[in-house]
Amino acid sequence: MHDGFIQLHAPNSDLIQDELRAGLLAPQAHSSPKYLYDALGSKLFEAICALPEYYPTRTEAAIFTAFADEIASSIGPGKALIDLGAGNCAKAANLFASLQPSQYVPVDISVDFLRDTVASLRQRFPQIEMLGVGMDFSESLDLPHAVRSHERLFFYPGSSIGNYTPEQALAYLRRIRAACSDEASGLLIGVDLVKDSALLDAAYDDALGVTAAFNLNLLRHLNTVLGADFNVRDWQHRGFFNAQESRIEMHLEARHAVTVTWRDGERRFAAGERIHTENSYKYTQQGFASLLERAGFELRHRWTDPHQWFLVCHAGTA
Repeated sequence: MHDGFIQLHAPNSDLIQDELRAGLLAPQAHSSPKYLYDALGSKLFEAICALPEYYPTRTEAAIFTAFADEIASSIGPGKALIDLGAGNCAKAANLFASLQPSQYVPVDISVDFLRDTVASLRQRFPQIEMLGVGMDFSESLDLPHAVRSHERLFFYPGSSIGNYTPEQALAYLRRIRAACSDEASGLLIGVDLVKDSALLDAAYDDALGVTAAFNLNLLRHLNTVLGADFNVRDWQHRGFFNAQESRIEMHLEARHAVTVTWRDGERRFAAGERIHTENSYKYTQQGFASLLERAGFELRHRWTDPHQWFLVCHAGTA
């Protein structure tokens, strides 16, 4: 039995700084959403998930609860449950009773956080073989040999697929499909659906300002990593639905003209100029089913909530 932790990811500070500098100096300044999740950012996102405006977390959870038996029947017991971007592992742990996985493999870039979480989970579920994997799965799905190679169920909840452009999402789903080495393997994925723009706007620009704090915290993270001198008070959060692109966009907007410096460079931002920090694409049911098929999957079952705000899909190898 393999019960441990394998670290495949070691942050390369030079590469990270190069990426961040290039984003800040681009004609449309931008930063990857993964840099929103430093220690404070991760805590703020947990708070976002508890907000009344932020429907995705509770709606997806309600689908998993309402259709637990159907989902388990569609998938079958005894799979190697590979949890991509596991975070605190709570979503997967809630499925242990119904899915009865033979192996649980949480994968996350936040190595220390994941290591502690897995240690705690082992105390609660000693009957499940657990192998934590610290890696950046957005770049590679080359899993260690200790991960069971057959009857894999990749688990990607929370509509995280929406952070990718549709072209990137297709490439990523194809990587998952390539890692499904037999007919008993598959994917369980959560997807946010297109809906009234007012609901979407409120979910990403809440009345308490928690999402704003989450987005603005990126600037503090950039100060730490780059030695920059962003002043959070110079910036404001913008979160809105872009109907033409079918995506939520999050930006940080300069309140006035400001020059930001870092160790070996600077940029002047005009009043109203923005740093694009995140996208969250929203799909129609048919649109996402088509994306799965293009990636080489076969849609087995799908479940949604009464409002049809959120979609959970089980896809198998075609």
